[in-house]
Amino acid sequence: MKEQFVKDAVPTVPGVRFGALRGAMPWIAAIVLVVVLPYIFDSRHSISMLSQMGIAIVFALSYNMLLGQGGMLSFGHAVYFGLGGFVAIHTLNKVADGGLSIPTELIPLVGGLGGLAFAIPFGWVSTKRSGTSFAMISLGLGELVAASALMFTGFFGGEGGISGNRVTEVTLLGFSYGPAIQVYFLIGAWMLISTGLMYLLTQTPLGRMANAVRDNPERAQFVGYDPRLVRFFQFSLAGLFAGIAGGLYAISYELLTAENLGAVASGTVLLATFIGGVGYFFGPVLGAMLITYLQTTLSTFSQAWILYFGLIFVLMVMFAPQGLAGIVMVHRPVWRAGLMGRLLPAYAVAVVPVLVFLAGIIAMIEMGYHISTNYDASQPMSLYGMQVVATGVMPWLLAVGATVIGTLLCRWAFGRIRAAWGEVDGILAGEKR
Repeated sequence: MKEQFVKDAVPTVPGVRFGALRGAMPWIAAIVLVVVLPYIFDSRHSISMLSQMGIAIVFALSYNMLLGQGGMLSFGHAVYFGLGGFVAIHTLNKVADGGLSIPTELIPLVGGLGGLAFAIPFGWVSTKRSGTSFAMISLGLGELVAASALMFTGFFGGEGGISGNRVTEVTLLGFSYGPAIQVYFLIGAWMLISTGLMYLLTQTPLGRMANAVRDNPERAQFVGYDPRLVRFFQFSLAGLFAGIAGGLYAISYELLTAENLGAVASGTVLLATFIGGVGYFFGPVLGAMLITYLQTTLSTFSQAWILYFGLIFVLMVMFAPQGLAGIVMVHRPVWRAGLMGRLLPAYAVAVVPVLVFLAGIIAMIEMGYHISTNYDASQPMSLYGMQVVATGVMPWLLAVGATVIGTLLCRWAFGRIRAAWGEVDGILAGEKR
């Protein structure tokens, strides 16, 4: 009777069910978004961009397994993305020739296994060291593989790379994967699966110990764990998921070149992960989406788009080291307390100064790039819808003036933001008491 009374009096099951439902909501929302987005943004360009975002998300999350969760700064993570992609596209060609019978839906997994196969020996060597030494080893291995890509043409295809054809008769679902929408849904499915598995990995003892080794390897070793082995297992699994991203890339683009495993690709994923926020699981997702969008759009408007990437990275390091996810999370308690109304006016005041500052900076960059790259710099260039002579004095005076005025106005506006945050922090501190 007593046990029955306690069982009835403590409503544990509804609480557990509610907690499980609340925990599942982000995943349900992600599935809904993956299904709905191609019907909202239904142009071929938009679907291609969404596919690129899906690949970039898997790649960035795999890199975050190293940097964010394991504390391993790698300058050569694209090696496992590219090698996994090459394994996948060779497998795809074997399937097309009738030598293998692997469904197209499983080709990304083949790429993942390829990335894992290379990550195991490379990881065994590089994880013997940590910190700066690990970063330098990863850089050296990346350059070694990139140089080998031009030597072993049978596997890498030389400068032209290896091309393939994703349309085969061997499929599990009966799709040809010729139309872009079918490729998108394949990428979306693997993105959800990979993201879910990487999240579950953070909840395992390995994921917890990777965090411990990142924060204090000596203490982890003191409680009986080998920091080197923890880093090695984390490194190998990161290579697995990077290879899955490479396999998805092979299916989407049907072409792999040496650039896919070079320093630029490694730098791009580092940039996306850091800008998104390495301290939060969803940070690399935000960074991958933003960087993919900027790569696709900025390159059509400006030839100096790589420079803008560098400026974004510098600004994030200086003013928001926790990334976009950190900016979101710092506002979470303010939102819950219903105090966003005290911050929004200060943010609104800062919009115009920031725009004036950016207008001046962008004008100087575009005019400087026009002068340095054009044979006849005196030819007019298009800037903000106007024809401007970059060698003239007046455009430079206006650009410098806008930058200076914008800087002064930003200092004033940011002072108001700091004052608003001080007021909000005071209210939150009083509520905690």
